[in-house]
Amino acid sequence: MADIRVLIVEDDPFIAMDIESAVADQLGDGVELIVVESVAEARRMTAKPLACALLDIDVVGGKTFDVASALQDIGTPFAFVSGSAPHEVPAALRGVRFLRKPFSTREVAAFVKSALAMPALKTVQG
Repeated sequence: MADIRVLIVEDDPFIAMDIESAVADQLGDGVELIVVESVAEARRMTAKPLACALLDIDVVGGKTFDVASALQDIGTPFAFVSGSAPHEVPAALRGVRFLRKPFSTREVAAFVKSALAMPALKTVQG
């Protein structure tokens, strides 16, 4: 198991591949990329520690706001990567990084790099 686990919640396979590629290019082989397309799968994946997460808002099964709130509650850095408007995000989540689609892979890589540099974050030991 990799030391760094990154959750990607995206229901468009081509966009998911772009995000996955950007993160893999930034972090190399020491990362476990967990790509899911639904709210239910995302909830299951948050049961184990994550280094960070990239969440589309509208995915299979609804919106990812409850997943985002759970990540926020446990202190896991995350960003929304969405075509939705930032004002659609609930007030409690509006301070979260928002990468608007179409995004640049540099933006995604920069978010992941900054999330991993956060002092409260330690790599997950498996």
